[in-house]
Amino acid sequence: MGRVAELLGVGTAETVRKWVRRVEVDAGARAGVSSQESGEVRQLRRENAERGRANAIVKVASAFFAAELDRPSR
Repeated sequence: MGRVAELLGVGTAETVRKWVRRVEVDAGARAGVSSQESGEVRQLRRENAERGRANAIVKVASAFFAAELDRPSR
């Protein structure tokens, strides 16, 4: 692996080993989470965080308008 890393001009043999493992997982030859699944999980986490932020905004707005309704009118 060290020689391959040197030929490719990458930092270390460990980099090449990680690439090989990733290809094996993606091909189903090794157990693990594929690149596609990993990307989907990352995207879903981003979407979930965005929905959490939107939900917090809605809660604040809801509390504001509820307080307005509770005030006596002039």
